[in-house]
Amino acid sequence: MSEETKTNDRSYEMSFEDLGLTKPLDKMTAKELRALAVEKIPSIVGASGMSKEDLIARIKEIFGISDEEGGVSPYKEQILRIKREIREMRIAKKQTEDRKQRDILRRRINKLKKRTRRLARAV
Repeated sequence: MSEETKTNDRSYEMSFEDLGLTKPLDKMTAKELRALAVEKIPSIVGASGMSKEDLIARIKEIFGISDEEGGVSPYKEQILRIKREIREMRIAKKQTEDRKQRDILRRRINKLKKRTRRLARAV
């Protein structure tokens, strides 16, 4: 990489959040990644001929994102805590004979399950 290219990367003032992505880089298609690179990241030269893996690696390199960050959700501890709570509620639901109480527990479990799914997507 030439000295001029390195200077261009550092002078690039856009943050990763400014890209306005609706899904993680790994979930995007190669076509979407190429369009993103051409439209919003002019420092990537030759994006139209790059493979998906090369584009992802280059975008992560420009924004200083390590490969290890994408795999684990930052909300992992919170998700695990909620899942433990759901397991406890399921046990309580099985032991309860009152239909109304079972229905209340079922609704709470469903809300917690939806919350864990939202947290998992919010990466």
